[in-house]
Amino acid sequence: MASKETLIVDCDTGIDDALALLYLLRDPDVDIRAVTTVFGNIDAVTAADNTLRVLELAGRPDIPVAIGARDNWLGNAHFAPYVHGADGLGNTDLPAPTATPVAEPAAELIVRLARENPGTLHLLAVGPLTNLATAVLLDPELPRLVKHVTIMGGAIRHPGNATPAAEANISNDPEAARTVLTAGWPITLVPLDATMSERITEGHQRRLRATGTPVTAFAAQMLDQYFDFYERNVFGDRSAACHDPLAAAIAVGDVSPVLAPVVAVDVETGQGPGRGATVADVRGQYRNFPAQDDAHVRVVLETGGDFAELLADRLCSDPAPTRRVA
Repeated sequence: MASKETLIVDCDTGIDDALALLYLLRDPDVDIRAVTTVFGNIDAVTAADNTLRVLELAGRPDIPVAIGARDNWLGNAHFAPYVHGADGLGNTDLPAPTATPVAEPAAELIVRLARENPGTLHLLAVGPLTNLATAVLLDPELPRLVKHVTIMGGAIRHPGNATPAAEANISNDPEAARTVLTAGWPITLVPLDATMSERITEGHQRRLRATGTPVTAFAAQMLDQYFDFYERNVFGDRSAACHDPLAAAIAVGDVSPVLAPVVAVDVETGQGPGRGATVADVRGQYRNFPAQDDAHVRVVLETGGDFAELLADRLCSDPAPTRRVA
């Protein structure tokens, strides 16, 4: 059976990245060719170790994991242990993996696989965009070789979560984000506008615990840390936004956006209060505007609001058949 999508997942494996990976790994029709890691929620090396732990838990230690950018282009990366825990996985003490990262750096792996599989690979980026931007610099033809890019990042009509103007993945490396978003390849951007409206709750967590598999027990335990942060700092109750899992579901066609105009998107790279803001003209949602030059980014502004049910259903389902990389 042909895969519905063949993915490289580029991530900074914290709690929501882990949930996104588990969501994808539960689908036998999704082919993850590789996972590349970047700084962000946690440092890139720990993100790779976390990824290997999650892959092993899901029965897929065969998927190669490559370490990427350890810092942003300006050399001032920040991490988020207050959100994701000291280990990036909600302090869950998931067993150490038996596999190790591949020697090939992330950007080189992305370029190589794209050259070997022209028009086939879908890049799903749910962390800072430094690896993808570096890959574009390594091979300016990369946007022509890649089928599609789905990015969790940005805030269009919604306030940022790193600053009033900027979402964390974009804010962590605005120069890299601008390089990626203006490179000309077909992009779906899944910003806070959509992800903050898709919330996983204690009810979903109870269902995960009751299912009692190693995967659901791990997911439920991680959510304790996530809910702690969101209760104190964001929603005021024990629920959390489905950032990376929603982007994963949109990438593989499981969720269809309700509102998603195709526009040009740029990133503010100045040093003022707007640094890291994603800038897009979405006034066309209200009335017709002339076509925008270089409009190649589908910006997901609204989804149905019931994705957490799908996420819980997927994680509580029977394990997917093992797919081995050729």
